[in-house]
Parts: sequence; C-alpha cells; structure tokens
Amino acid sequence: MNVVDQLRDRLSQVRDPELGASIVELGMVGDISVDPQGCATVHVALTTASCPLRPQIERDVREAALSLSEVTNIELVTGVLDARAKADLMKRARTLAQERAPLTSIPFQTPVLMIASGKGGVGKSSVSANLAVALAREGLTVGVLDADIWGFSLSRLLGIDGEVRAQGGKMQPLERDFGEGRIRLLSMGLLANEDEALLWRGLIVQKAVAQFIEDADWSGIDYLLIDTPPGTGDIAMTLARLLPQMGQIVVTTPARAAQRVAARSADFARKSNIRVLGVLENMSALVCSCGERHSLFGSGGGRELSEELGVNFLGEIPLSPEISAGSDEGEPAVLHEGANGPFTQLARRILDDIAPRAGAQGCSARMLDSINRALRDGAQSS
Repeated sequence: MNVVDQLRDRLSQVRDPELGASIVELGMVGDISVDPQGCATVHVALTTASCPLRPQIERDVREAALSLSEVTNIELVTGVLDARAKADLMKRARTLAQERAPLTSIPFQTPVLMIASGKGGVGKSSVSANLAVALAREGLTVGVLDADIWGFSLSRLLGIDGEVRAQGGKMQPLERDFGEGRIRLLSMGLLANEDEALLWRGLIVQKAVAQFIEDADWSGIDYLLIDTPPGTGDIAMTLARLLPQMGQIVVTTPARAAQRVAARSADFARKSNIRVLGVLENMSALVCSCGERHSLFGSGGGRELSEELGVNFLGEIPLSPEISAGSDEGEPAVLHEGANGPFTQLARRILDDIAPRAGAQGCSARMLDSINRALRDGAQSS
C-alpha cells in the first residue's frame, strides 16, 4: 500500500461529529497527494462554508494525517459540497445508519473522552472525577465509566454508592445530582468490595469492560468520561474497538519520567486511530498560603509534551490539599472552586473547543433529522 492509500485509510477513521460516519465514506475527502519530502495535500469538502464543526473536522484530519510517519506536514484545502454531492452524502448516511445500528446506547454524536496516561500515580481518577462534576455543573448529564477494573476508585471520589440494578436487560448506572446536571456512574467499586482484590486476567477483564459499554443504559448522556488504568493493554484496546468516536486526554505530571510514559500512551492512541485531544498537566505546583509557588515535580513537562505531539495544551492543575481532601470525602474540589478554577476552565474549554457537543447549530444536524425521519418512515412502511 503506497503512502496516499495509507493516508486515505487513516482518514477513513475520521468521523463527521454529528453523522457518526467516516468522512471518506460520506464522500467528503477529495484529492490526496504526498510529495517526496512528506508534505501531504488533502482536499476536504464540507456541507457548508460556515460549518461550526469545521475546526474539529480540520483538527481530526490533521491528527490522522500526521499519525503516519511518512507524513511530515499537511496542507488542508477545504471546500464546499455542491447540491448533488450533498444529496449523495445524505443517501450514504442513510445507508450507513441502516447497516450500522449501534451496539451500544451511546450515540455517535456523544463525545467520549478517554482519560489516560500510561502511568499510574499521575491523578487520572481525580481529574476524571473533578472534570465530570465541572461538566455536570454546566447543566449536563455526564456518564462516567471507571474502566480501571483492578484499581477502581471513582465511586468513592464521586460520593456515589448503592446497588447496580438491571432494567430492560441493561445495567443502570447510579446517579448523583450536581447543581442542574447529574453524573451517571458505572464502576467495579459499585459491584465489588472496596477492599477485595480482583484476580482477573485478560479475557475476563476485556469482557467486563465490554459489558459496561454494551450492556449498560447510557442513553441521555451528553458526555462519557472513561477513567482508564495505567498502560496500553487489553482494556485500552477494547475501548478503542468499541468506541471509534473516542478521543484521548493525556494526563501527565511535570516530571520527565511521567512525560515519557504519557507519550507512549499517545502513541498507542494514534496507532489505534484514537484522536489525541490534548495534554493536561496535573500536580503542576504547590501554592502555599503565602502565595509562593513550589514546583515539587519540576515544571513545563505538560506543555513540552503537547508541543512534541502537536496537540492542544489543556492547562495545569495545581497540587492542592483540597483535591486530596475532597477525594476522600466524596466531595470533589471543583465544587468549591470559583469560575476561574482550573477544572471549571478545563470543562469550558472542552465544551467550547476541544470536544463540543453536536447540537442543532451543527451543519449536519438538519440532515441528521432528515435521515432519522426517513428511517422511521421506512420502518413504518415495512
């Protein structure tokens, strides 16, 4: 397979955020060329020039192209589909919707954020918990999946306890309201004794993660956050297979050792066609009561990694006693931070730029409505 064919294959993993189908299958990708120096030129046609999802599509195309070692740079040429091409796109989308009924209750339009690092001890779980609450406080319903089967902790961090029940053949996540929004959680912490070690190996763990996705009722959520265990093994690969719309947020501390392991996590994501959405630096510094800043684990590692990977730097989360205390009490620290707090700012950046929800303002939403109506009409006529 030559470089152009490899590049087109990578672009087939980029999905329209609202239709949930590959931009290659939808006919949005035109001519592709790669010069001897590795500079790729890719033509992409959108449904409208003012498409509000244009930045996300362009970012995903660049990420997919640069994941090939043969591609050193990319020139993206965007255009607009003509009337005939738009009609063809709708026809393809309807066919794909019929052929690919989702195996889960998670719509393709729902952003799925994989919180990962490749290394333990960098605070993925506390980031997951506080980010989930920050999003919920924006009035959203946030699904949280604790995929760290052996090291589950989110039920304690979020202060959610109770018995997981089944309804209609589906596991029902446990819920907790946070302001005008709510969190819906599934975790082994709700199914096993907190002090009990799970002696599970690969196939059992993969099946457990798959059940949390396929056999659970995630309907109605605006986001799904997944807290992953360290490493790039069975659980990460299972998630990549089941959730092709998933994007990865890489968490690292400033220390170079943590940064290099986090880089391997990003490498796994790109090899698995998972979008790397950005790098978040946790435990960046301790600010004492006198206002002096102490960089206990070094400084600048997160920003350096984001520049190396060519992705967004999502900010710094300080080393804070409040985060630790809130985790122990099941009251995440974000509940007590102001509008300019780090988790609140992170949530708003995700909402506004990094992984915005697909809504009525999207350029494909009206077509999606048409597709759904056509499917319903076809089902009724049959």
